[in-house]
Amino acid sequence: CTGNGICKCRVCECFPNFTGSACDCSLDTFPCMASNGQICNGRGTCECGACNCTDPKFQGPTCEMCQTCLGVCAEHKDCVQCRAFDKGEKKETCSQECMHFNMTRVESRDKLPQPGQPDPLSHCKEKDVDDCWFYFTYSVNSNGEANVHVVE
Repeated sequence: CTGNGICKCRVCECFPNFTGSACDCSLDTFPCMASNGQICNGRGTCECGACNCTDPKFQGPTCEMCQTCLGVCAEHKDCVQCRAFDKGEKKETCSQECMHFNMTRVESRDKLPQPGQPDPLSHCKEKDVDDCWFYFTYSVNSNGEANVHVVE
């Protein structure tokens, strides 16, 4: 019974929190907990203490890895560009599509928020439509508000 139960008459009687014919299936969901507090990142089911990812794009022990997903920087690049510099692919639709974050302009890269703050923070370096680099950070606070700091 893999040490998780007692064998009685050739049948395993499992201890609490274990199931299966050999008591080899843990009912503990803690190993399936993703960093966002959801079981299997909301993209899978916890089976025997391991995630079975049901969304094929997501993999890993807690269904948090996505090789084909756009990163935070690439995802928000066009909106930051139109809000901060009034140019780029979303210039014409900026006021409809790109008002989902608070934006703060800073003078230089060393004035951007630095790692170590309580909110998850992404540092971004992207190319604009004129092939110039621009820099910004993207973070989401505990109230779910997105905040962007962009270098002028």
